[in-house]
Amino acid sequence: MTKQELIDSITEVMKTRHDRAVSKADASAFMDSLGDVAAVCLKAGEDVTLPGLGKLVVKEKAARAGRNPQTGETIQIPAKRVAAFSPAKALKDALE
Repeated sequence: MTKQELIDSITEVMKTRHDRAVSKADASAFMDSLGDVAAVCLKAGEDVTLPGLGKLVVKEKAARAGRNPQTGETIQIPAKRVAAFSPAKALKDALE
């Protein structure tokens, strides 16, 4: 699903399920803002809970040795922090 398709779906669900008209511009701005807020929180080491959807958390990846597939040379991959998503029970149940 593309961003535009997601925005269209959100505006349609808001009209039918919640009886609220939301413009596509507002839905787009909300999605952009959610991404910005999540990035700031994750950078600070905080978890971001999205009710009914799941949780974004920061995980630490340890440094490790890797291999360049073209040359076969062993390289050192540095440690890093990555965002990970853990789905909520409601989302897991909806997929069954």
